[in-house]
This record gives sequence, structure tokens and C-alpha cells, in this order.
Amino acid sequence: MIDELDRALIVATQGGLPLVARPYHHVAQQLGISAEEVMHRLKMLLDNEVIRRIGAVPNHYAIGWTANGMTVWDVDDAEIDLLGERVGALPFVTHCYRRPRALPDWPYNLFAMVHGASREECAEKAGQIRQVLGGACRASDILYSTRILKKSGLRI
Repeated sequence: MIDELDRALIVATQGGLPLVARPYHHVAQQLGISAEEVMHRLKMLLDNEVIRRIGAVPNHYAIGWTANGMTVWDVDDAEIDLLGERVGALPFVTHCYRRPRALPDWPYNLFAMVHGASREECAEKAGQIRQVLGGACRASDILYSTRILKKSGLRI
């Protein structure tokens, strides 16, 4: 269970942390508590799985990544967990996850997002992923973004 202060903290941060030098201090001032209390409560909310993560969500286009490719892979199910961890650990993979296949039309079960300044750069990164997957990879493709969708998380 969360108390009223936890709820106020979630509401204050659900749209993102403020873009200031000391964001936890800024939130603390809004709530009338210390920055240490903000950080402690956020850690407890994470530990108790009330919130899933705290992380940066960059605007890829603003930082020059105009090619955004979701690489999709048909990987041997016996090796997907180990290989997925390896792919997810690559410095250029922003997120990586397993999904069920939808046979016969969709054989892919491993997804890894890559970004680049061009489609060629994304293809090069996909080549590096293919090297990690080795013989466990049977097929792959890259699905490129065609438009920007507004992203937002759950709001309370």
C-alpha cells in the first residue's frame, strides 16, 4: 500500500522529473520534504514494484537519431533467454524483449530497438546483433519508424 505522500510523489513525477540541475530537490521543495526522503521513497516504490523504473526518455530525433529500427529475430527458444540478455547488454540497444511468435506469418520472438543517424547505421548495428546470436538466429528483419507517436506512461 502507498500512503498519501507516496501518491503525491507519484503524481509529481509521473510526467517526468523536472529538467533542472537537482530534480529530486525540486520535487522535494514542491512536496515539503527533503530530497533524501524523495529518493528513499522512490527507491521503496521501485523495490515494492509500485513503479517499474526511473529513466531518461530522450527525443531520438532531437539528438540526431533519425533512423529508429526495431530489429526482430527468430531465435531458437532453447537459447533465447541467454542470447536476449547478451543482446540487451549491447550499448546501442535501448530495449530488448521476448515476444511470442504468431505463426505462420510472424516467426520472430526476440525484439531489440536500435537507433542511428541513418538506416545504414541501424543495419550495421543489426549486423552486430546477428554476430551475438550466431547460429541460433534463423531469420531477422528491421522495422523502421515512419512517424513519431507521443509516449506517456500510466497516469494516476
